Amino acid sequence: MIALIQRVTQASADVDGATVGRIGPGLLALVAVQPNDAEAQAQRLCERLLGYRVFADAAGKMNRSLADTGGGLLLVSQFTLAADTDSGMRPSFTTAAPPEVGMHWFDRLVEIAKNRHSPVEIGRFGAHMQVSLVNDGPVTFWLES
Repeated sequence: MIALIQRVTQASADVDGATVGRIGPGLLALVAVQPNDAEAQAQRLCERLLGYRVFADAAGKMNRSLADTGGGLLLVSQFTLAADTDSGMRPSFTTAAPPEVGMHWFDRLVEIAKNRHSPVEIGRFGAHMQVSLVNDGPVTFWLES
């Protein structure tokens, strides 16, 4: 699994003009599932999303995690993160999981996250979304599990 995480002051995902997920301060995670991902990758990615220290402590150092701050987590599926862009001028998506596999493991990641943290919001898998965010920093990291 791949996640592009961004520390945000707010973020939302809209589908057809309706907001399906919204958070205040916290993390927006754009998530891609790869063909060989399974339970171990979903568990590890959730652990990293909740535990990755990207929030400032009292001294201004990135030393606090989402679990420490109690901030929101917005999970948005984005299979394009798994694209193969090594050659040519058009990405190949053979390195992304097929939609039914991607949906299964994305839903499992959501379930794990909701069991460990609150608030957790989500976009809509497979939908054309408008994702809005205010990146705080900017702070953006690429995580793989």
